[in-house]
Amino acid sequence: MPRLWNETIEAHRRDVREAILMHTSALVVEHGLRSVTMSQIAEKTGIGRATLYKYFPDVETILLAWHEQQIAVHLEELAEVREQAGEPVAGLRAMLEAYANISRQSRGHGDGALMAVLHRDDRVGHAERQIHRMVRDLLAEGARIGVFRDDVVPDELATYCLHAVTAARALPSEDAVRRLVMVIMSACT
Repeated sequence: MPRLWNETIEAHRRDVREAILMHTSALVVEHGLRSVTMSQIAEKTGIGRATLYKYFPDVETILLAWHEQQIAVHLEELAEVREQAGEPVAGLRAMLEAYANISRQSRGHGDGALMAVLHRDDRVGHAERQIHRMVRDLLAEGARIGVFRDDVVPDELATYCLHAVTAARALPSEDAVRRLVMVIMSACT
């Protein structure tokens, strides 16, 4: 009986935490970072302020937890896309398209203040390094089998690819993203 009770309590805590993250991100997108208060979050989530403070000390901490969750989802998605593609050329194309679309979709996630808060955290840098390693490893594998250029170090070529793909933030459509990725891919072969 105690084990079932503990599992029920843990499930409830996870549900409350998820609701807090979801409602906070929605409030920030709707009103801007500086306009959202802990009282608004508690009300929107349907919990008391005291309960909210048991989970998080402030709005910024909630947003960082939400962002960390988003990063983990994106990294999983990129790894899955890479694995499903199989060989290096298809893997690189799929990863770059997925990453470009993630970048393109995230451009509307709030104001500049929100982006400054979320991107000063080292978790973003860690995620970027993981993505860089994934791309670099694909390029190295492709260079070994002769499908990618070998006159540029894979680490440098990965840096080029990832910087080039950031242009997707300004693109109007997924078709434009695919064209951008084709240009990037042509530099790799």
